[in-house]
Amino acid sequence: MTTNAKTPLLTANRRELLLAGVASMAASLLPTIALAAEPRSENSMEIPDMSFIKTIDGTQIYYKDWGPRDGKPLVFHHGWPLSADDWDAQMLFFVSKGYRVIAHDRRGHGRSTQTATGNNMDTYAADMAELVSHLDLRDAIHIGHSTGGGEVARYVARADKGRVSKAVLIAAITPLILKTSGNPGGIPIEAFNGFRQAISVNRAQFFLEIPSGPFFGYNMTGATPVEGVIRNWWRQAMMGGVKAQHDCVRALSETDFTADLKAIDQPVLVMHGEADQIVPFPLAAATTVDLLRNGTLKAYPGLSHGMCTTHPDVINEDLLVFFQS
Repeated sequence: MTTNAKTPLLTANRRELLLAGVASMAASLLPTIALAAEPRSENSMEIPDMSFIKTIDGTQIYYKDWGPRDGKPLVFHHGWPLSADDWDAQMLFFVSKGYRVIAHDRRGHGRSTQTATGNNMDTYAADMAELVSHLDLRDAIHIGHSTGGGEVARYVARADKGRVSKAVLIAAITPLILKTSGNPGGIPIEAFNGFRQAISVNRAQFFLEIPSGPFFGYNMTGATPVEGVIRNWWRQAMMGGVKAQHDCVRALSETDFTADLKAIDQPVLVMHGEADQIVPFPLAAATTVDLLRNGTLKAYPGLSHGMCTTHPDVINEDLLVFFQS
């Protein structure tokens, strides 16, 4: 077959003309669209909001607060080293169900202040308490993934009466994932030292390797990596501060949440993928539910640490059942 060398140029020209036409059409429609827009009523669902609060130590905490102000509040706590954006699939689903959905960027992560101090579980929980007080949330359900699960456990155990009605721990780091004399099945400290070293040397590359492999199970036989999912994970991770992310490795690996879990008396749903390579199922889920006064375990054969992203249809429906129970 003969190839015409001019074809690409002609194709490019046609593409430019087409795009110019579309842009012109869109511009001509703007006044019409603006005139057709209905004014918001006081009872309508609010447009997604993005805000900040300033904590007692001056840290700016970014948060999203979507949905009706009188809707049942759901508060989402993200994992390391991500941001509130990691909950997109859950927030869109539940705001469509009439819930009020809130998600924040933990200090040092995402759009919050890139703090050099306070990157520990006690401060994370205190930051959440300030956000809850600022929004005056009552009977809220707190949902935490991975490191966010530890944050939920620490916050809920200390929350003022009436603030929390239920909690969900998804692939959580509870009760303790570090290998110690009392926790011989834990992950050796050398693994977490390796995390810190990789962050210090080239976190951009490290933050490509994690989602490309174990986080979403893309290194498993038969798995099909999704480029957009990998890039979105990387985007969120690179938004955070390297000092805060480095310090958070200690917080997520060395914090013991045993006492927190024992202190929680609200209903707690523990959700965990059996193919989780980041926080292994036997290390966390079964032990966690045994420590809770009112815990329920939901296991997911074959699902990875990032199952909220890879299987939102499954996770969202199970969450909805728990929320409505």
